[in-house]
Amino acid sequence: MRVRPDTGGQERWQDMASKRESEASQNTRLDVLIAGAGYVGLAAAVSLKQARPALRVAIVDAAPAGVWQKDGRASAIAAAASRMLDQLGVWAEIAPGAQAITEMIVTDSRTADPVRPVFLTFDGEIAPGEPFAHMVANRDLNGALRRQADKLGIDLIEGVAVQSFDAGGGGLTVHLADGAALRARLLVAADGVNSKLRDMAGIKTVKWEYGQSGIVCTVAHERPHNGRAEEHFLPAGPFATLPLKPDKDGTNRSSIVWTERTDDARKLVEGDDLVFEMELEQRFGLKLGEIRAVDKPRAWPLGLTLARDFVAPRIALAGDAAHGIHPIAGQGLNLGFKDVAALAEVIVEADRLGQDIGALDVLERYQQWRRFDTMQMGVTTDVLNRLFSNDIAPLRAVRDIGLGIVERMPRLKEFFIRQASGLGGDTPRLLKGEAI
Repeated sequence: MRVRPDTGGQERWQDMASKRESEASQNTRLDVLIAGAGYVGLAAAVSLKQARPALRVAIVDAAPAGVWQKDGRASAIAAAASRMLDQLGVWAEIAPGAQAITEMIVTDSRTADPVRPVFLTFDGEIAPGEPFAHMVANRDLNGALRRQADKLGIDLIEGVAVQSFDAGGGGLTVHLADGAALRARLLVAADGVNSKLRDMAGIKTVKWEYGQSGIVCTVAHERPHNGRAEEHFLPAGPFATLPLKPDKDGTNRSSIVWTERTDDARKLVEGDDLVFEMELEQRFGLKLGEIRAVDKPRAWPLGLTLARDFVAPRIALAGDAAHGIHPIAGQGLNLGFKDVAALAEVIVEADRLGQDIGALDVLERYQQWRRFDTMQMGVTTDVLNRLFSNDIAPLRAVRDIGLGIVERMPRLKEFFIRQASGLGGDTPRLLKGEAI
């Protein structure tokens, strides 16, 4: 069933249809089938296969081959996640293009304010020489994980969605949209916040919309950012600037995550480029010199989605399929990696003990590990967004006092940095940089 991932747009596969027909006739048996070839699905596959090479692991993804290479976004990778990626053998490939976040500042102001006083500053290291986070291009992250999956012999089927699945006989029969059928002991749903597999499994969600959209684009600027990230709390929502590695020609770059009311965001993204850049300049400022957007801005609706259960018989949710949160704390990706690390540890330990890796009592260990932490982060981001995305004078006074108090308490700041780095609480082994 070997299907090679597209590593650079050079390789193409032939006869995929005939291979799938053959697989369907054989009702291919797997230990773990992962739905979704984003960073969560890929990391889950690599984690399992690296720790237990005997496990038969495959990935199926609805997106056509090569689509991932068109993703121009970048993500904040917390220190714990980079330790995990190092343990999985991919961080050395990613690191040269990663930008360390050496400093983080927080302001609270109105859009029109000429001066934005700094209320909170964070040094960017959790240990000497180890930044609490890096900015990494999504293409680099996805590509490195794909190449590692290929080295480990993990099968990847692209351009085909899961149509349905049937439980029975100590496993699942997963039916693909092209008619193929795969037999697996465990199905991992890593197919995003609008997960079809979650709905098929009958797992309900807690869900509400914020009436906000997140605008994402890359910005070029004259002067270097020196690794500084900034988050400005504005009445419509947070505006974050995140440092990126300079382009190949030396152009200084930053990634922006700009929260606006949904109607305003749509007008900005769909409207005149000049208007967009004027509004961008008003929020970004000119401290880094002249700025310009270097790619087409895109907007996504923001909301809170929390699965009521993370598991069902022979099914486990991971990443955005289990939780979609507001980007105000920049923890969405890192929560997904925490899911992966915990799930892999539970499955690998169960397999070593000869237990059924898809049994509900095994999967419940994963749910108990991850659900409270996820709920806590979901509530935290919700409260922060409601507290800061407004211009109510009493609330503004309270939050500014609160930020000022935190600024004057080094131990509290250290605690927040450790939480942001992903090293707080009951941390799975992979996130500590340890093998399972």
